[in-house]
Amino acid sequence: MGLWEEHIRKVVPYVPGEQPQGDRVIKLNTNENPYPPAPGVIKALREMNPELLRRYPDPSACQLKETLAGYCHLGTDNIFVGVGSDDVLGMAFLTFFNSGKPILFPDVTYSFYPVWADLFGIPYETVKVTGAFEILPEDYRRECGGIVFPNPNAPTGICLPLSQVEDIVRQNQDVVVIVDEAYIDFGGESARNLIHRYENLLVVQTFSKSRSMAGMRIGYAMGSRKLIKAMEDVKYSYNSYTMNYASIVLGAAAVRDDQYFKETVGKIIETRERAKGKFAGLGFSGTDSRTNFLFVSHERVPAAEIFRALRERQIYVRYFPVPRLDQYLRVTVGTDDEMEEMFGFLETYLDS
Repeated sequence: MGLWEEHIRKVVPYVPGEQPQGDRVIKLNTNENPYPPAPGVIKALREMNPELLRRYPDPSACQLKETLAGYCHLGTDNIFVGVGSDDVLGMAFLTFFNSGKPILFPDVTYSFYPVWADLFGIPYETVKVTGAFEILPEDYRRECGGIVFPNPNAPTGICLPLSQVEDIVRQNQDVVVIVDEAYIDFGGESARNLIHRYENLLVVQTFSKSRSMAGMRIGYAMGSRKLIKAMEDVKYSYNSYTMNYASIVLGAAAVRDDQYFKETVGKIIETRERAKGKFAGLGFSGTDSRTNFLFVSHERVPAAEIFRALRERQIYVRYFPVPRLDQYLRVTVGTDDEMEEMFGFLETYLDS
């Protein structure tokens, strides 16, 4: 080993969901929206001025921030935007978790949290969820360097009521509490309504799920002016041009097309609720998901076996080969046709 190799930062990276290729693939493994972006986004794309692609984008992304601020009933100084919610969360970890005390997050949760903690040298402790995968607010009433958790949680799909989210924030006002709301539009109440009450609360959302724009990489945070200013100071010390021109324009268009957003979210919720019954009829059990995915386990067939059988049929779902999760599959809610094809295969496969 060369001496220079001793000084390379070594981390265990996050492993994203598989991205299969082909026309006959049913892709239910990465929680993407099965419906296309809003008509307003398509219109804005066609009208976009290609001349502006040769110029640097607005580093403050004012057009997008102003649109989000109006939609969320906040000031533009309460909004931070980034390249997907992963970029926003990573920037928040870098900005706020520097006390030297361990931060807290659930032991069954988004697997990027420990990766960021390791990358930035942040000590952390995982807080055990219950046997039913529930987060208990009282478990977070202890000294720490900060808290982060998704609501609804991933990969379980369980959503805390706003009163329990507020309990965690209220009991930890000496540290920053980050609520990761990637899936909130599918069945929960956003904590953004608590921002004016708690200066230490940061709420993070994304365009990748409910707004059908995973390919554009748009995420944002909502918080007090102090939190947002601190994040922007770190951002401008690292890379001032993080969001491209197309994402700014198309992201604003997506927010303005609110009727389409509500229609597609409603369709996904309806499909999800029907799918719960279908899974139960086939011998699966799972959590009461409030997301755009289902977290299910079969009564007699191992999850790994079902995962492999589906994959051979070009139907992709997510399997986590780790303790406590290795008997569960995470299945994105697709279109009605996609779900029916999956259930048709499962019915034949499980009968055999």
